[in-house]
Amino acid sequence: MWTKIFWLQVLERAIKTFAQSALLAIGASKGFNLFTLDWHNLAGFALGGTLLSVLTSIASINVGPRANPSLVPVTA
Repeated sequence: MWTKIFWLQVLERAIKTFAQSALLAIGASKGFNLFTLDWHNLAGFALGGTLLSVLTSIASINVGPRANPSLVPVTA
């Protein structure tokens, strides 16, 4: 958990989750209109998903490969 690579992997997952959550919020709005989109709700969904992603990565430390936020074993 205290390595640079671990936190880079967490950051990658968090950024992906942020984008996915933002797209979900846009898709959930009634008819996409850039000017009437509720940006506060979109930010709330995206940041909430990002927080959950980071917490999941931290909780996965002792489950998957050592010093890796993934639950999937790394095979070469």
